[in-house]
Amino acid sequence: MDDDRVTRRRVEDAEARRANRGWWDADADDYQAEHGAFLGDVDFVWCPEGLREADARLLGDVTGRRVLELGCGAAACSRWLATEGARPVAFDLSAGMLRHAAHAAHTTGVRVPLVQADALALPFAGASFDVTCTAFGAIPFVDDSAALMREVFRVLRPGGRWVFSVTHPMRWIFLDDPGEGGLTAVHSYFDRSPYVEQDEHGVATYVEQHRTLGDRIRELVGAGFRLVDLVEPEWPAGHQGIWGQWSPLRGRLFPGTAIFVTEKPR
Repeated sequence: MDDDRVTRRRVEDAEARRANRGWWDADADDYQAEHGAFLGDVDFVWCPEGLREADARLLGDVTGRRVLELGCGAAACSRWLATEGARPVAFDLSAGMLRHAAHAAHTTGVRVPLVQADALALPFAGASFDVTCTAFGAIPFVDDSAALMREVFRVLRPGGRWVFSVTHPMRWIFLDDPGEGGLTAVHSYFDRSPYVEQDEHGVATYVEQHRTLGDRIRELVGAGFRLVDLVEPEWPAGHQGIWGQWSPLRGRLFPGTAIFVTEKPR
């Protein structure tokens, strides 16, 4: 993309919502074509490092549990959860991604409820779910992520678990380059200005937000959650895949993903 189409600037919530819904609707086919095989049709992959819920068990025993997957994309995680005996609901803002979720339900025979709505206004009653989770969904794409944490807290039952993966905040220091160019620090870790792609008129077409590790913890604690663990998956030996800025070169040197494991107190 041209340099003048990429910037770091403040974006109002309404512009960010329009940009990201439009981007994911338009990019859904390409995204699935590029990453669908890695993510699987009925699998729960937390991150480009390849950590799977089947091995990590960060959600705990999900048998019989009502699970809400935020920013579900094609809902592979929810379908996997259904095969584990959970009762999942898959939720996303993008009709394009939910179209892929519906198609995969047809081809796999594993069907879960699909809901299209805004993560800042979850259309569910309080204390409706035992577990809420997302693998890189929703959180980086909303301006007021503290409000999102409060919404998740609201819909969780006491004792419920909220687990989410995001790009590791320290990655914002570097360019999105999986090669040598991505090893030199060029941005301040403390600059919260969103990454913005925009059209020729300066209108945002894609917006991604940055928060520090401390910001995330304060959001969670402020919403009422208890932090159980912070997982930083290491790059596994023999994994040669490249996903955007993730690569064996960078993965061996510093973390690419942060997974927050939290609970709502009983």
